[in-house]
Amino acid sequence: MKTGALRQELLLKNSELLMLGQYKQENARLRELLGSPLRQDEQKMVTQVISTVNDPYSDQVVIDKGSVNGVYEGQPVISDKGVVGQVVAVAKLTSRVLLICDATHALPIQVLRNDIRVIAAGNGCTDDLQLEHLPANTDIRVGDVLVTSGLGGRFPEGYPVAVVSSVKLDTQRAYTVIQARPTAGLQRLRYLLLLWGADRNGANPMTPEEVHRVANERLMQMMPQVLPSPDAMGPKLPEPATGIAQPTPQQPATGNAATAPAAPTQPAANRSPQRATPPQSGAQPPARAPGGQ
Repeated sequence: MKTGALRQELLLKNSELLMLGQYKQENARLRELLGSPLRQDEQKMVTQVISTVNDPYSDQVVIDKGSVNGVYEGQPVISDKGVVGQVVAVAKLTSRVLLICDATHALPIQVLRNDIRVIAAGNGCTDDLQLEHLPANTDIRVGDVLVTSGLGGRFPEGYPVAVVSSVKLDTQRAYTVIQARPTAGLQRLRYLLLLWGADRNGANPMTPEEVHRVANERLMQMMPQVLPSPDAMGPKLPEPATGIAQPTPQQPATGNAATAPAAPTQPAANRSPQRATPPQSGAQPPARAPGGQ
């Protein structure tokens, strides 16, 4: 009997430990949400996703805040990692949020690297966002970070939206089709933030340079684990050639006259006087290096 009672007590304790672990994770998520950087004229409220809308033609979630909390239609919703969507229907205690991946949703965005402003359209939450009908010479590349531009007055400026995942050129129509993966993790939503002050203050939209500055400040605090490396956000330059590759292009141009000075560049030729005496035999291995590279 004692053994059975001890096992039951141990089982209860283990279940409590599991719940403590879950509470710890929830606490960490809430801290990340509350630590999201905002402008001085923005207010926020934490809300929780309580269900998803069972509609194959619409990507929406239901949150536990409604009109009694001051929620209004068109209100922007974000997570600790980026933009989620906007409120499209408000009840007394709940509201419905249309996700940015919905096929009917479009969002003005800006490329953080070069301030190009475009529109990101939803393509269904099983696919990435799509930037359509862009000229073939548009300077957008894989790894570019897309942030809200503030145009239209609905979403505040500088919040992360997506990272470019694919760039394809349509040769028949002479434009580029670009896809971008949302940073908010729209398939795993639980705690969100409702924002106030984004479209009610009548403030003038920011310039691209101001959006760039605000976005950098927010990205440093919101989502370092989602962003690509700093090299991927900027222009990618080719890596410099190795030290051996620099003297080798000069050898074919100067002929045999370059073989004599090329011998001292190799440390193996200076190990003994015997190997340094025949310059003709020592010059052949460097001549084979360009072919091997």
